[in-house]
Amino acid sequence: MKILSYNIQYGFGADGAYDLARAAKVIDGADIIALQEVERHWSRTGHDDQPSLLEALLPQYYTAYGPAFDMDASTRDGARVINRRRQFGTMILSRWPIVWTRLHLLPMRRMITPLNTQNPALEALINTPLGPIRVLSIHLAHVGVAERLTQIDHLLALHRDATQTGGPWSGTDDEPARNWTESQPEPPCPETAIWLGDFNCEPGSAEHARITGSSPYHPGALYAGGLVNAVAHLGQTLHTHQKIIAAEQRLRQLDHCFVTADLAPHLRRAWTDNAEIASDHHPLWVEVG
Repeated sequence: MKILSYNIQYGFGADGAYDLARAAKVIDGADIIALQEVERHWSRTGHDDQPSLLEALLPQYYTAYGPAFDMDASTRDGARVINRRRQFGTMILSRWPIVWTRLHLLPMRRMITPLNTQNPALEALINTPLGPIRVLSIHLAHVGVAERLTQIDHLLALHRDATQTGGPWSGTDDEPARNWTESQPEPPCPETAIWLGDFNCEPGSAEHARITGSSPYHPGALYAGGLVNAVAHLGQTLHTHQKIIAAEQRLRQLDHCFVTADLAPHLRRAWTDNAEIASDHHPLWVEVG
């Protein structure tokens, strides 16, 4: 499986041009894709419905969209209200059916300056060749470490409780005439998971340590249900973002793939395309087999 994590910066490239089709070309060819910064009905992108446009550009994929930022963008045509929502969020695409999804709104703090917005994690259950896997497309806060740590703690609690919580429904249908289950078996909700996204933090940060834990005397330790940094596990280093900070060019890995320990033996390689300019982030690819 080729897995891709990509912050598409709502279709704006490193050259400042808006071209969603250019980002779609980068995505095409992956098996599971986690996108961040996908939007609907913003004036800066011509009020485009980007999830629908990506579906049209990539018709071979199953898709799910999870908006975290949602504001009214409705208009009127005489007495008729044309309902429209201005949204910003995460998206998952898959070659295999997306059995179920749920959107997690992450804890946030009101900010005076700079701008802060609601952050999401879109969770999807996908039946892959390696079995059912919970895939999350995550976008953490871009300003404060403390806020990101709170968001990570929230995600870790959801992860720990996943098998007890179950999927969107469980139990025996006691009203079969109403066909609540559509005659389907209870959907799976395994511990096995892949976290993909823009975590706005680098390897070695407090945020990374909170996700993976620390085992200084046994650096290769794998806890059941624990999360492993795929790139580090493969002994690789790379960068997915470059920016001038304090007059210095910084090459940073802000986009990551974390997998549960049972998937670690299946990690094959990781790479990125640092020449790609379809976004201000570079696509992070991980192969699992």
